[in-house]
Amino acid sequence: MDLISLEVLVAAIEEKSLSAAAERMHMVTSAASKRIAELERREATVLLRRHGRGVVPTPAGAMLYQRAKSILRQIAQARGALREYAASGVPHVRLAANASAIQQFLPSEIGAFSRREPAVRVDLTEAFSYDVPRLVADGDADVGIYHAAYPAPGVLSRPYRRDRVALVVPAGHPLEARGQLPLEDALEYDFLGYFPRHSLSEFLALAGNTLTRPIRVRAQVSNPGARCAMVREGLGLAIVPLGIARNYARLLGLSILTLTDEWATRQLWVCVRQPAQLPPEAALLWHFFLEHSGEADGASP
Repeated sequence: MDLISLEVLVAAIEEKSLSAAAERMHMVTSAASKRIAELERREATVLLRRHGRGVVPTPAGAMLYQRAKSILRQIAQARGALREYAASGVPHVRLAANASAIQQFLPSEIGAFSRREPAVRVDLTEAFSYDVPRLVADGDADVGIYHAAYPAPGVLSRPYRRDRVALVVPAGHPLEARGQLPLEDALEYDFLGYFPRHSLSEFLALAGNTLTRPIRVRAQVSNPGARCAMVREGLGLAIVPLGIARNYARLLGLSILTLTDEWATRQLWVCVRQPAQLPPEAALLWHFFLEHSGEADGASP
């Protein structure tokens, strides 16, 4: 018995029609009919009775239907279990995280986890914060890390880290001596865009009434390294996560100013769908993040 023929039998009995079963199986009706006929011939048993309105199972067909459902369910479970492994056969965990977490925290975190659990591979996918909980809820990621003011619905979230965004300016800029300031005090200068919450409109909603003037955006630059390089060339100021800004400030000779606005401090969350349903390797990563949450959080200037 081949799996496709069993799938056709199950579909025909559930749909009460060979044509409907063929449509469900994405094949022509004649091919579905041939599959059933060949199965009946090989087993020397009538499985379906045809009539003008469709098909009904014989007692033998009903028995095989129940066995086939069990077989197909076990095959699906086996395939699902295999998806927890990489092509090399090594167990892996699907981790989705936003760019800020990837660039500031996850290199050292994943390194420490890999030293603790050398047999487990972490497959890391970058996603926007608003997409990460959906990826986890839909089963496309085992563990997720995202920024948000509050935990996202549909997943179980725990605090992971707090970080800050800072203002990056060229060395010798008139604001450099301030050390710290609200963003409002820098609005007379041009900015290089890619703001917290990504789009300017969403950032302005986040900032609320802390800004009384529009922001002049000279260019939209998503890559923080490119953004900092353009700051060095005097093309504008930039808002950059502090942990990332420190790396480029040393490399490019930039100055970092602390933003005193409340929105400049951000909460990162680590989330899963259901801890009890995690594959063993994903559970190891989930508990690792919970153990290390809050360490070296990058929230201090």
